[in-house]
Amino acid sequence: MKALLVLVVVTSLAAALPALASDMDANAKALAKLDDDWSRAAVAKDVDRVVSFYSEDAIAYPPQEPAAIGQPAIKKVWAAYFADNSFTLSWKTVHVEVAKSGDLGYTTGTYEDSFRGPDGKLVSEKGKYMCTWKKQKDGTWKAIHDMWNSDAK
Repeated sequence: MKALLVLVVVTSLAAALPALASDMDANAKALAKLDDDWSRAAVAKDVDRVVSFYSEDAIAYPPQEPAAIGQPAIKKVWAAYFADNSFTLSWKTVHVEVAKSGDLGYTTGTYEDSFRGPDGKLVSEKGKYMCTWKKQKDGTWKAIHDMWNSDAK
């Protein structure tokens, strides 16, 4: 429980303190660009491209669902979202930071989505996310932990 509380506090602080592009090093700029490219893939509902941003053993933490472990499970989550013709999603990176080691980083930001609820009515949400990235052996960055949730009460 303490770990969850710490994560919530860190996420809240990170979202409240956006990094300016001029203050970012090359690794942070690369992550910001990747995050933006990832959002464009989601807007296009390109499930294979969306999943390609994750490492093979990544874990996604979708709201109100169990964690999805590994690319095949993550692909099922995204495919279910994209199967809904009314589903839209986009996000904006607000903060990026890379560890001094240069091999771990995170992005935080806000998102907006819409979809048909169980009653058939269109639901529009705003929320926030936090994604942890790890530089792979080949030098590319991949998402290893991806969590998002709605601001709705």
